[in-house]
Amino acid sequence: MAILKIAQMGNPVLRHPTDPVPVKSITSAVLQNFIDDLIATMREYNGVGLAGPQVHESLQVVVIEVQENPRYPQVPPIPLTVLINPVVEPLNDEMEEDWEGCLSVPDIRGKVPRYREVRVRAHDREGKQLDFSAKDFFARVIQHESDHLQGILFLDRMPKLDTLTYMAEYQRYWGAD
Repeated sequence: MAILKIAQMGNPVLRHPTDPVPVKSITSAVLQNFIDDLIATMREYNGVGLAGPQVHESLQVVVIEVQENPRYPQVPPIPLTVLINPVVEPLNDEMEEDWEGCLSVPDIRGKVPRYREVRVRAHDREGKQLDFSAKDFFARVIQHESDHLQGILFLDRMPKLDTLTYMAEYQRYWGAD
């Protein structure tokens, strides 16, 4: 497994919609190695999610996991989840504003409104179809990572920028939230 280079805000790869992965290629060695590298990279940088374009690959692949993450110490665990070609839709109109950060927008956080509960349809890394609902922080991470597949950064979802905060200031003034 390799640790991949993270694309930073300003890199055009982060602003273009990604290509779906052909279902027949999901189990290929090339895609499986890419998924392993994506997971290793997410873990190396203490991310809770990572999407293909964030490592310079315009593919609809997302990995998510929370296991005692120092960047998000207060959130519940989320088992390793691999989503290929995800389709995400809200299950109701209920939204919640909460803090988000991004490995592609380093050292910055801001409050972003997201749906509290979503339905997810995707394929897993074995090519099996998934259809499940997610709530709260898991739903937030799914929406955040799915946005990357459409060329959208969390900053684009902020209705106002008054909570945009450098990480050191977030920890100093807001980290107890």
